[in-house]
Amino acid sequence: MTETQLENPASKPPEHSPHEERKWTDYFTFNTDHKVIAVQYLVTTFIFYCIGGVLADLVRTELRTPSSDFVSPELYNALFTLHATIMIFLWIVPAGAGFANFLIPLMIGAKDMAFPKLNALAFWIVPPAGLLLIASLIVGDAPDAGWTSYPPLSLVTGQVGEAIWIMSVLLLGTSSILGAINFLVTIIKMRTPGMTFNKMPLFCWEMLSTSALVLVSTPVLAGALILLSFDLIAGTAFFNPTGGGDPVVYQHMFWFYSHPAVYIMILPFFGVISEVIPVHSRKPIFGYQAIAYSSMAISFLGLIVWAHHMFTSGIPDWLRMFFMIATMIIAVPTGIKIFSWLATMWGGKIRLNSAMLFAMGFVGTFVIGGVSGVMLASVPFDIHVHDTYFVVAHLHYVLFGGAVLGIFAGYYHWFPKITGKMLNEFWGKLHFALTIVGLNMTFLPMHKLGLMGMNRRIAQYDTQFTDLNQICTYGSYILAISTFPFIINVIWNWMFGAKAGDNPWQALTLEWMTTSPPSIENFEGQPILKTGPYDYGMEQEEQNTAIADAETAVGASS
Repeated sequence: MTETQLENPASKPPEHSPHEERKWTDYFTFNTDHKVIAVQYLVTTFIFYCIGGVLADLVRTELRTPSSDFVSPELYNALFTLHATIMIFLWIVPAGAGFANFLIPLMIGAKDMAFPKLNALAFWIVPPAGLLLIASLIVGDAPDAGWTSYPPLSLVTGQVGEAIWIMSVLLLGTSSILGAINFLVTIIKMRTPGMTFNKMPLFCWEMLSTSALVLVSTPVLAGALILLSFDLIAGTAFFNPTGGGDPVVYQHMFWFYSHPAVYIMILPFFGVISEVIPVHSRKPIFGYQAIAYSSMAISFLGLIVWAHHMFTSGIPDWLRMFFMIATMIIAVPTGIKIFSWLATMWGGKIRLNSAMLFAMGFVGTFVIGGVSGVMLASVPFDIHVHDTYFVVAHLHYVLFGGAVLGIFAGYYHWFPKITGKMLNEFWGKLHFALTIVGLNMTFLPMHKLGLMGMNRRIAQYDTQFTDLNQICTYGSYILAISTFPFIINVIWNWMFGAKAGDNPWQALTLEWMTTSPPSIENFEGQPILKTGPYDYGMEQEEQNTAIADAETAVGASS
């Protein structure tokens, strides 16, 4: 078993007992407990996911037929603009922050985040920014230039909504930066005694990499949007070609953030998968250091591949070659993770519960997105399919097949720790089955649509694309239906579910060594890590023994 010592706290205010339970009203206040903030993030972002999903189904309903007969072309443009923005900035990115808020202090043996008030502020920026973004859809002049908001298009259409859109994204970027500062300082400075970097859970490594990316890249996006707002409101010409501006400069600034944003969205869920797979395979993670250091490699390489989105923008051939090679190289550290996860599962005693099913689904669908990403790294192929549905398919296999399945794997894995209750496996497996069917039915045909030449961001299309578009639309309806088993499962079992116990999965990381749900100060004393399964550098036999000991101990206690 893990060898830890718990020191008695030196002093505690009498009115602040570590065993005090949170009231439901705490989740609607400016609370500085990292666990409360985590729940606030996870619930709020899921609500925005449902809103973004409704917008996606409206888009797909319009595309069920070749003619524009469901919504107007102008509203169609606004719908897909808001759908993408909500899913990126109000669902995947802050959902990663939600898991990080809950897990990082528990995993490293800390009582809270380094800056609790800043942490609460980072969350409370999100709801008003989200409401502001949705309000931009109903002002009568909605943003309709896509989530990329390329000028000059963004300067001549939906100007009022565009200004609101810019303000919302700037606020969400500020929230992301504040969270990244907190995560970095907490991981670097607040690890429990004995927890070196090479004994740190892999989720913490992924958040270290993510936070570094956020701090480097997000200010560049903020600069681009501020200059764009000057062009929009004050009549300047930073990006307006009619006044001598250069819209390609905006593309460079935008993609300097927005390609790393792909890794900002996916790296936290690489961490989730790296925690879920070993526990439910009953095996130690294979290649701990390779996974950890590959995350840092992705963080660095992610900053030098942005212009592969701009192969058709007129950049010089030698520069296109550089970004093509860099983009292909970044597949190497990603492949290291894939093979490490597969090697962990190989020969393991796999428990096919909901968390593990979503983790396995993550690996399979993310590989499809990764392979199409390597294809798009090739300049000739990218030029051929640029701005077609092939790119839409690639994006969704990476971000839905990757990040969203990772989010659900995390929900099912840590729900017992967050609430002290177990989720129902029947509803969880139904949720997984519907999600996998809907995901592949919606996005797989888009590869062929792109190869056939169907452009993205169009409400009307040639009749030759009708059949495949109808399959995609019906798949999107299945995806919508798939959320209902999850919602029922969570609400019912949060209120009436079976007690989970402190460690229902017989896991070995530190968050499972405290109560479920954790007390306000997480641990009764200061955990001091001496040796044990956190030491991922020990021999495989030692780790196997630690897992067996944990299973025996939990079995005896139950």
